[in-house]
Amino acid sequence: QVQLVESGGGLVQPGGSLRLSCAASGLTFSRNAMSWYRQAPGKGRELVAGITRAGDSTNYADSVKGRFTISRDNAKNMVFLQMNSLKPEDTAVYYCGVGIYGISYWGQGTQVTVSS
Repeated sequence: QVQLVESGGGLVQPGGSLRLSCAASGLTFSRNAMSWYRQAPGKGRELVAGITRAGDSTNYADSVKGRFTISRDNAKNMVFLQMNSLKPEDTAVYYCGVGIYGISYWGQGTQVTVSS
């Protein structure tokens, strides 16, 4: 079955950086676009960034453009989210996700807390 495992979250000061990783298994990774989402306390899950199967095109939420970078390594079945210039409003649980034949799959999430 499809399994996604996120890692790399933690506590960081405003202006700091983190790199999230997501290891995927149970799917033909290179055939699927991948995404990062986040969910802040009391809010719905929102799309943060997406990347095409080959990694040749990306898209970002306006709130993270210029600060976050999504990338992937198809040889290792992994997707990454480099987060720079972090702000307190970036505090959330971050999830990687994939849609396969209309079914959405998520990992367990990794907590990112931006606070001084």
